[in-house]
Amino acid sequence: MARDVRAGGGQLVADRRELLGFASAGLLAYAVDLGLFTCLRGPAGLDPLTAKTLSFVAGCSVAYAGNALGTYRHVRRPRGLRPCVVFFAVNAAGAAVQLLCLAVSHYGLGLTSQRADTVSGAGVGMILGTILRFWGTRTLVFRSGTGAGDHTGGGSGGRTRSWNGTSGGRVGSWTG
Repeated sequence: MARDVRAGGGQLVADRRELLGFASAGLLAYAVDLGLFTCLRGPAGLDPLTAKTLSFVAGCSVAYAGNALGTYRHVRRPRGLRPCVVFFAVNAAGAAVQLLCLAVSHYGLGLTSQRADTVSGAGVGMILGTILRFWGTRTLVFRSGTGAGDHTGGGSGGRTRSWNGTSGGRVGSWTG
């Protein structure tokens, strides 16, 4: 019984490390996004949509690199552009959630003050968008099996196979 308790504690530590790594990569990406947007908007004189598009792509690139080389470095994933494209799609969906929260608050509920826009877009929207990004990143981009035997069927214990040929388990998964 004591062995099971320790194993559960080890999973809790792994979950915390994953969450901290994801948050660290996200904070660095946010800093790049904000800094580049400010520079492109100010000194470079670009229009807001072009500046935001370029800063979003740069921020997503930093977040992908941080997660791929840091948080999820031990995860086997498919080669090529597919993981990167899925990562950008997940981040675009997170951005859409933020915009949707802002639109509902501003246009739907009539809360039009700067404070209301900040709370709905940068507060509520950021929290919901980050939850979606975390789920999408760990579930759709950086999925992995539990070991090398999973690729051959040995050691999979009858579990179903995932899209990338592993046993369907995820790193730090709460469900297995």
